[in-house]
Amino acid sequence: MRNLLVVATLLALFSPSYSADPWLVLEGGEGPGKGKHIVLVSGDEEYRSEEMLPQLAKILATHHGFKCTVLFAIDPDGTINPNNTKNIPGLEALKQADALILFIRFRDLPDEQMKHFADYFDSGKPVIGLRTSTHAFANKSSKTYAAWHWQSKEKDWVGGLGKKVLGETWVSHWGNHGTQATRGIFAPEQAKNPLLRGIKDGEIFGPTDVYEAHPPKDANILVLGEIVAGMKPTDKAADTPRNKPMMPIVWTKTYQTGSKVGQAFTSTMASSQDFENEAYRRLLVNATYWAVGLEDKIPEKAKVDLVGTYKPSPFKFGGFVKGVKPSDLK
Repeated sequence: MRNLLVVATLLALFSPSYSADPWLVLEGGEGPGKGKHIVLVSGDEEYRSEEMLPQLAKILATHHGFKCTVLFAIDPDGTINPNNTKNIPGLEALKQADALILFIRFRDLPDEQMKHFADYFDSGKPVIGLRTSTHAFANKSSKTYAAWHWQSKEKDWVGGLGKKVLGETWVSHWGNHGTQATRGIFAPEQAKNPLLRGIKDGEIFGPTDVYEAHPPKDANILVLGEIVAGMKPTDKAADTPRNKPMMPIVWTKTYQTGSKVGQAFTSTMASSQDFENEAYRRLLVNATYWAVGLEDKIPEKAKVDLVGTYKPSPFKFGGFVKGVKPSDLK
């Protein structure tokens, strides 16, 4: 009888009804993050956020105790399709979120989904914005949230949500896309910043190129992006005036869309392949601690070992793995 009960329990846990939700939930284990809920929202056409964010969630849940909910751009058949700009189910989770990690681009979501974002930002909760989230929305179909468009010219919303909240919208590729990688160099007097704890100057590296970015004057610049003359960590800095001075690639700032002031952490460097870099993984784990008010708990060298198999697809348009459902990633 006992064996039958065990079998019945296993069948219930792994039945289709159990995995029907088009998102991924990872209950946190033990760790400083226990009791904190992080919502990670993916949806970009090129940099494989749908691969990177589940792995980040696994690291945060397994090694640090955070509960993580990962959301995706979803097709009607329940599969992940980052080219579907009009649907990210599960944004209701933002109501219970302690922090948002955002990695999206050019989304055109319906108003009922956008409102969850609006309520979140109006509440002044923290956000970690990655790479293309500076140009998160191209919402042509919504008059309600027209100001969020990355090309917005509306008063107090010039540059859309990216400029308003994260500190920049899309400007240009500063390094050569696909041939010049990025090396992270600490900004002056930032080496002892807790967000950089456990990371050495120049250790952050990724094959994505440096974005042009001009954060506001009150932003705290943490890391500058050195344009690399190649795609390997051993390659030298590119001999270009664009390295003099270098563009900021990581900063923090405050934001306000409603009655409350929030905190934002922005990294214009991010992709599934960038996430293979241990130092970059540590930066995002540190940022998560900071975002939820656990800055004093940031470890001397946060554990960022990859959880399970992680073989990221190269970043490129049309490069996502078709037919994958969120339940497949568990």
